[in-house]
Amino acid sequence: MTHTYNIKGMTCGGCKASVEKYLGQVKHVSKVAINLEKAEAEVKMDNHVATETLQQALPEKYTLSEKENKNIFQMTSQSMDTTEHKSKLQQLQPLLLILFYIATASLLLHYDNWNGNAVMLDFMGLFFIVFSFFKMLDLKNFPESFSMYDPLAKRVSLYGSIYPFIETALGLMFLMRFEIEIALIATLLVLSITTIGVTKTLFDKKSIRCACLGTALKLPMTEATFIENAIMIIMAIVMLIQII
Repeated sequence: MTHTYNIKGMTCGGCKASVEKYLGQVKHVSKVAINLEKAEAEVKMDNHVATETLQQALPEKYTLSEKENKNIFQMTSQSMDTTEHKSKLQQLQPLLLILFYIATASLLLHYDNWNGNAVMLDFMGLFFIVFSFFKMLDLKNFPESFSMYDPLAKRVSLYGSIYPFIETALGLMFLMRFEIEIALIATLLVLSITTIGVTKTLFDKKSIRCACLGTALKLPMTEATFIENAIMIIMAIVMLIQII
């Protein structure tokens, strides 16, 4: 596959050679062709490489953005530019809506027979099922996006590949009330690892796409991502305390 990128910051033949060198060293990149006049780079890949990965491979003076979109789950450069001008709340609207619907469904399931523990279990189950669904839409590219901030996925590529299935399994366990204690412990471990990566990303002030909804929707890594994980972790701790 070949992608075309706009690259700002190139001013001479030396810049051209430098960009070709750094992009050519990225894993899965097989060929790089630079057009200095158009400030463009054609990058041929054996496997998809995230735009963020290519940007990180370049010195800070160069800014890379995707021009052509050949992946149905990624946004065009024009829509990406539009997204940058949106507020955090606007960018996070899909995530907030999904959380609202999950919370509403969990409450309505028990409106006539209130049970706080059951509400939390259903919320956690629906959370994992819905979020894993979005990841399943693009299993090929999700692991790479996830590894941008999850510490374990960075070191063990297989973990990123099976993560959507782990979420599905946990969701079913909560909804079916199967081995709840094991599911809660697994939830704490999985989300704690991810939260460590999210926290580091926020402190480093890196601009990274959140993979919580896979690659189908472009979501920025913000404090909301941390809060989302924190809510699930708190629920898991509360439930574990009650069980123990």
